[in-house]
Amino acid sequence: MAHSKSKGNDGKITYPPGVKEISDKISKEEMVRRLKMVVKTFMDMDQDSEEEKEHYLNLALHLASDFFLKHPDKDVRLLVACCLADIFRIYAPEAPYTSPDKLKDIFMFITRQLKGLEDTKSPQFNRYFYLLENIAWVKSYNICFELEDSNEIFTQLYRTLFSVINNGHNQKVHMHMVDLMSSIISEGDTVSQELLDTVLVNLVPAHKNLNKQAYDLAKALLKRTAQAIEPYITNFFNQVLMLGKTSISDLSEHVFDLILELYNIDSHLLLSVLPQLEFKLKSNDNEERLQVVKLLAKMFGAKDSELASQNKPLWQCYLGRFNDIHVPIRLECVKFASHCLMNHPDLAKDLTEYLKVRSHDPEEAIRHDVIVSIVTAAKKDLLLVNDHLLNFVRERTLDKRWRVRKEAMMGLAQIYKKYALQSEAGKEASKQISWIKDKLLHIYYQNSIDDRLLVERIFAQYMVPHNLETTERMKCLYYLYATLDANAVKALNEMWKCQNMLRHHVKDLLDLIKQPKSETNSKSIFSKVMVITRNLPDPGKGQDFLKKFTQVLEEDEKIRGQLEKLVSPSCSCKQAEVCVRDITKKLGNPKQPTNPFLEMMKFLLERIAPVHIDAESISSLIKLLNKSIDGTADDEEEGVSTDQAIRAGLELLKVLSFTHPISFHSAETFESLLACLKMDDEKVAEAALQIFKNTGNRIEDDFPHIRSALLPVLQQKAKKGPTRQAKYSIHCINAIFSSKETQFAQIFEPLHKSLDPSNPEQLLISLVSIGHIAQLAPDQFASPLKSMVANFVVKDLLMTDRCPGRKTTKLWVPDDEVSPETLVKIQATKMMVRWLLGMKNNHSKSGTSTLRLLTAILHADGDLTEHGKLSKPDMSRLRLAAGCAIVKLAQEPCYHEIITLEQYQLCALVVNDECYQVRQIFAQKLHKGLSRLRLPLEYMAICALCAKDPVKERRAHARQCLVKNINVRREYLKQHAAVSEKLLSLLPEYVVPYTIHLLAHDPDYVKIQDIEQLKDIKECLWFILEILMSKNENNSHAFIRKMVENIKQTKDAQAPDDPKINEKLYTVCDVAMNIIISKSTTYSLESPKDPVLPARYFTQPDKNFSNTKNYLPADMKSFFTPGKPKSTNVLGAVNKPLSSAGKQTQSKSSKMETLSNASSGSNPGSPGRIKGRLDSTELDQSENEDYSMMSSPLPGKKDKRDDSDNDKPRGRKKQSLLDQEDSLSMDELSKSAQESKSRSGQRGRKRAAATSESDEQQWPDKRLKEDLEFEDEQNSPPKKARRGRPPKSGKATAAKDEPVAKTPKRGRKRAAAVEIPQDEEEESLDMAGEQDYENVEQKRRGKGPGRTSRKSAQKSDQSDSVLEPSQATPQKRRGRPPKSTPAQEKRSSGRPKKAAAREPDSDDDMDESQNSPAPSDNMSREEEETEEEEVAPAPVRRRANKKR
Repeated sequence: MAHSKSKGNDGKITYPPGVKEISDKISKEEMVRRLKMVVKTFMDMDQDSEEEKEHYLNLALHLASDFFLKHPDKDVRLLVACCLADIFRIYAPEAPYTSPDKLKDIFMFITRQLKGLEDTKSPQFNRYFYLLENIAWVKSYNICFELEDSNEIFTQLYRTLFSVINNGHNQKVHMHMVDLMSSIISEGDTVSQELLDTVLVNLVPAHKNLNKQAYDLAKALLKRTAQAIEPYITNFFNQVLMLGKTSISDLSEHVFDLILELYNIDSHLLLSVLPQLEFKLKSNDNEERLQVVKLLAKMFGAKDSELASQNKPLWQCYLGRFNDIHVPIRLECVKFASHCLMNHPDLAKDLTEYLKVRSHDPEEAIRHDVIVSIVTAAKKDLLLVNDHLLNFVRERTLDKRWRVRKEAMMGLAQIYKKYALQSEAGKEASKQISWIKDKLLHIYYQNSIDDRLLVERIFAQYMVPHNLETTERMKCLYYLYATLDANAVKALNEMWKCQNMLRHHVKDLLDLIKQPKSETNSKSIFSKVMVITRNLPDPGKGQDFLKKFTQVLEEDEKIRGQLEKLVSPSCSCKQAEVCVRDITKKLGNPKQPTNPFLEMMKFLLERIAPVHIDAESISSLIKLLNKSIDGTADDEEEGVSTDQAIRAGLELLKVLSFTHPISFHSAETFESLLACLKMDDEKVAEAALQIFKNTGNRIEDDFPHIRSALLPVLQQKAKKGPTRQAKYSIHCINAIFSSKETQFAQIFEPLHKSLDPSNPEQLLISLVSIGHIAQLAPDQFASPLKSMVANFVVKDLLMTDRCPGRKTTKLWVPDDEVSPETLVKIQATKMMVRWLLGMKNNHSKSGTSTLRLLTAILHADGDLTEHGKLSKPDMSRLRLAAGCAIVKLAQEPCYHEIITLEQYQLCALVVNDECYQVRQIFAQKLHKGLSRLRLPLEYMAICALCAKDPVKERRAHARQCLVKNINVRREYLKQHAAVSEKLLSLLPEYVVPYTIHLLAHDPDYVKIQDIEQLKDIKECLWFILEILMSKNENNSHAFIRKMVENIKQTKDAQAPDDPKINEKLYTVCDVAMNIIISKSTTYSLESPKDPVLPARYFTQPDKNFSNTKNYLPADMKSFFTPGKPKSTNVLGAVNKPLSSAGKQTQSKSSKMETLSNASSGSNPGSPGRIKGRLDSTELDQSENEDYSMMSSPLPGKKDKRDDSDNDKPRGRKKQSLLDQEDSLSMDELSKSAQESKSRSGQRGRKRAAATSESDEQQWPDKRLKEDLEFEDEQNSPPKKARRGRPPKSGKATAAKDEPVAKTPKRGRKRAAAVEIPQDEEEESLDMAGEQDYENVEQKRRGKGPGRTSRKSAQKSDQSDSVLEPSQATPQKRRGRPPKSTPAQEKRSSGRPKKAAAREPDSDDDMDESQNSPAPSDNMSREEEETEEEEVAPAPVRRRANKKR
């Protein structure tokens, strides 16, 4: 040791044994050999060998000389580095090198050598690994902490390690690198920004993607040193985010990417950074907020993220960005929702309210992405989305934009197929989304052809996939049909009907193409092309493409042959698919990237191809039906009862028998239907009979055994009933048998002989069968029928009351409570009508006599004998039967001609009958006849009287019916340009003269100059004119004006010499003229043609007579203010989402595209549906109030909408009818009636709908108060005028004192009679109603301090018309000529319009609707809600104040 020490002290270098001097004088190879021995020596030494440490001290110093550190040979440098690493290990904790510069050089040298780790296949890799392992284990670099240049050394080391790490390195290399770097951070005093950048740069996405191993290394390092490095990370983000010092680091522009990565690595690294993000979320810089939102979306949405629960303030702040004013931010939030729903179902509740608001966002893309987010989550797992979220998708199926609607519909269809059809989540999930099938089919009621086509495609691909095997496909259809709601069933039936109709159109086109070319043929082809085009999207392009397709069909026989096969009734489903494929293949050549022509033709082929139903399908359905009948089907498992399955199955077959009758022609099918005829279920037997009627035309020839079995069954049912089966049996015999005269005789004779009034049940069946035989074979039984009608039907049945009716205050009872005698009278009336319709002539004056009889029934309130034996419900039924009979006869030209004007006017009053159901059902019949173009145009004028209906929903539906009928006529005129000679009977504008004439003869219009009565007239006229004037096609406004002017130059043909009648006529003309002038800007232009007035109603104009007098009282002028008529889209009142009327002019939301996007329940005709639409619209309105920083996602209050309306008065005129009508509530009506009563019979004034003083303050413009008052009149609901008939006698007047019989309550019938004396009832309603009325009025108008003064003014206005108490009592239904004295008639004039309809929305409506007959075929179009095009049972209104 002494030698070694002296050597060391002497400065001489001691080499290990066997190692000679290492200098520049030896070769490289020799130097390497000697260095290896030195490395081996140092490797074997440990820290405890003090002698050796001293012995080799100079060698250690020598190895650190520049000669070695800068040696050109890498092997030499590597060996030297290994020696130095061991020297640091051996001499630790003190290094033998004291010079800072030397230490820096040594560590920079070692760092450079570490680059050799990059090549894992190098022979020297193990030595590089040894070097790394050594310095990491010893933490050699910690010596540099004391050096001034330590940061440079560490930074270079970090950069080197991050650059050399690669996927060739094993876990040990990775671990040693982490150990080496982590010791520097954990044990050092500080971490420089440069060093931090060196680590963080590997987290930036661009670097991360280039070197995944470097990212993993940085991730491991940060996890290891999280606690130590967190302050430096916090400082970095604080400098950049809060202080804006972006120059401190090149990574400043990547801060949000870094935050995300650091959060994913260890959330503790950002404990102090996250609050800064909350601040950034409220930045004024849109782009900065967007970046933060994108970042937080990833952080909150990550699969294992607990950030939302750990940092609730940040989560709430983030949710607030759903209402951000910047569109891309809201869009980003919505996109995030799907990830959040899928990864964090517990947050669904928080998201729901915000998604609700965004589902009504004005931006189409945002509404679209709301749907995508919800549907994406639902498709992953239905449990991830709650019912509210699914309902948002449901609402968007009625969106204004096609892209949004399409996404919502397709999303629901995919969810339905996955969970209902394929049952991927069990029965509970299937039950949860069972509403989807109904909702999707309801959309078929939309006007848009795109919607209808998409529903057809969805049905064929998702609801009943056409690619399933026939048995499976029919099972799917069978149970789907059994579980659909009534409206969806009608939609599906309509879909098949439309497809079948289009199939026939295409077949007609093919027939025309095959005919020789001629000018007539070319016109016919063009006309047929136009018809088909209307069934395709984008009719403009569709017309061009269809013309091109027609040329292809003319030139290509193969395509024509394939198309003929496709539209033939015998085409099977498989053949249809082959035909479609072949035709599209030929049309698609040559192939193009986009071929709009081919796409359009695909639409056409999809609609006409029978991909579901063929003979095999019908056979399969029959087998399913038989299984249900036998009890071997799994009906219960499918969620339907056996009875329900059988009934629905028959109904399905019945519908298909209309569209695919040929497919039923098999013995198996007919035998099964025969079995159904013998079942006890009446509905089943009825459906089977109808199927036989539709499909049995070849039974006699092709299936004689079926014929022989069927005939006795039909004869038995025709004789013994039930009544509906008797009816269908007669029609079956007519359709199936060639010898029908013989069969009819075998039925008629015994029935005719056995007519017995004492057996009403059998008599009903006999009357039904005889009536239908009379209609189908009138000549065969002409003589006995005439005798039977005159002697038995009229005298023994209609003119005789055998049994007194039950005393009741109700005006309507369910069918099963109607007395048998009344049912017989009703059937007797129908039988007469059928007999007349069969004869189709009035040669024997039978029609005239029948009409007199029917009008006598109406005159007598239904009690033809006037003996008082009939109960009120029976009288209501008979009035309805008489009114409907007249309407039915009017559809036959020979009888329409003999209906007098008085009879027509009396029939019109049925639409204002006091009984709700009478009004409703009569309006249905009226609408049905008008929409089929069977009723003459003057019957459309009756719709004007519906403005008086006290029930808001009925008025709305009446308006829909009117719109539909006007559109039907306009469409018919477009399609049939050659029918100009029938213009008088088809052009909708020609309804105006009929309306004016009808209103001039209105029994309620008594005082010619009475303001209230004239306002009533104005409401009725506006009900019609509003729709007619919504479009000014061909200058129709001027045409209508010219018609009204012309009428003033004529006289009333009904009473040409009566000055009072003519003055009424001219006054009504002036009301109409004022409406036209106030609502049109083009009325003064020249009329396109001179109108022709109906000669039956008006005399020829007197050329010497110029009637320029204004017949209106001066006060009336204030009720006409300018304004634009509302759009008449048929969906105006029910389906705003697609209607042009949806764009309401409102101050703050004029740009909001979703103003009318709301949807509602699936029952299109329900009051709830209408309410839903209004609420939804209000929600949309309020959204736009504040988009920037909405503290709550909830929709705004209603008063916001009201304020908005007040900002722009004209906006009110563009609102839908329902918006206007919303102003009148049940309480108002009830209060109105009570006020009338309490004022000792002030009758004759309507609710004055003038604006309160507060209203005037709310309107910012300077419009005159008179204008405001009139505008409120215009927008208020039609007045609820009392429509009772004048009293017959003093006896009738006296009877009014009876409390229950004649309550002045108006509106629907009381289904459940409440035993309350009239006086008590009136008093209680007065107390409750008075305050409610005020509240409702104030709410409707905004704030109403000025309401009292208006009401008192109204009361003073009415002082002139106060009647005696006896006159204030309710009078009979309106419109029958009075049988009282002239004095009594005079006293009864001017009856109140305000007391019209108390409690129109009472709970009794529910009972009444349940008791009323089922809706007609013309049901209202869908939704939600909301949803939309057809009209429900025409909701028209009644006419008197009697309690029903």
